[in-house]
Amino acid sequence: MRPVAAGADGDAAAGFAAGGTGRGRAAAVTDRTLSLARAELTLLLRNRTALFLTFAVPGLFTVAARGAVADLDLSGTGLSTGTVLVPASFGFVLLLAVYATLVLTYTARREERVLQRLRAGEPGAAEILLGAALPALALAVAQTALLAVAGTAAFHLAAPAAPVLLAAGLLSGLALTAVAAAVTSTVTRSAESAQVTALPLVLVSFVGSEVFVPLDGWSATAREVCAWLPMSPVMELLRGGWTGDLGAGGAVRALAVAWAWTALAAWTVRAGFRWEPRR
Repeated sequence: MRPVAAGADGDAAAGFAAGGTGRGRAAAVTDRTLSLARAELTLLLRNRTALFLTFAVPGLFTVAARGAVADLDLSGTGLSTGTVLVPASFGFVLLLAVYATLVLTYTARREERVLQRLRAGEPGAAEILLGAALPALALAVAQTALLAVAGTAAFHLAAPAAPVLLAAGLLSGLALTAVAAAVTSTVTRSAESAQVTALPLVLVSFVGSEVFVPLDGWSATAREVCAWLPMSPVMELLRGGWTGDLGAGGAVRALAVAWAWTALAAWTVRAGFRWEPRR
C-alpha cells in the first residue's frame, strides 16, 4: 500500500478508501475499459481498411443481395424480400463489421505489442478485450438501427413482430462474433492475414446459417446440420423476431445454442489467447 503524499486533501484519502469497496473497484474497471475503448476508437477511425469493413461492406453486401433475394421463390416460406434481406443485413454487420474487424484489431494490437504492455499493467484480460471491442460493437448497433429503418421504409415492412427476440438475437450475435474474433486472432499470424483467417466462418455462415438465403429448399438432414452452426441460432432469432414466426421452444433452443457456442469460444480464449507477438 503506497502512502498518501503529505499535504494531500481529504478527497484523496476518501477516494483511496472508496477504491477498496466493491463499488470503487467496479468504477475503476469501467473507467479503464472506457479509456481503452476511446483509444481504440481513435485508432479505428484512422484505419482505412477497418473503416471500410465496418461502414461500407455491410451496406454494399445488402444492396448487392437485393436482386438475388428478389429472384428467390419464397412462396410457402412466410417470408418476403424484405423479411429476408433486413435480417440478412444484420448478419452482414455482425460478420463483417464486428467479427472480421475485431480479428484484424486483436491481431494488429498483439503484433504491435500493445496487448502485451496492457496485460502487464492494471487492466485485466476481460477489460482489455472488451475495451478493444466496444467501438466496433457500438458502431454495429448503430448500423443495424440504420439498416432496420432504411429496410422498413424501402420494403414497406411492418414493425418487428417480436422485438424482444430481435434484440436477443442481436445481443447474442454481438457477443458471439466478438468472442469468436478473439479465438480466430489466436491462430492469425499477422494483421495482413486476418482477412484470410476470418473468411471460413464468414463463408460458412453466408451459406449454411441463412445469412444470405433461407435453407427451405435444402434437405431436412442438411437443414438440421446447419442449424448447429455458430451463426444459425442468431439468424433464427433475428428473422423470427422480425416475422414473429418463432415459437417459445424454438427461441429457447436458439438462445441455448448461441450461448453454448459463445461459452465455448470464451473458454478457448481464456485457455489459449495469445498476448505476445507470434514468432
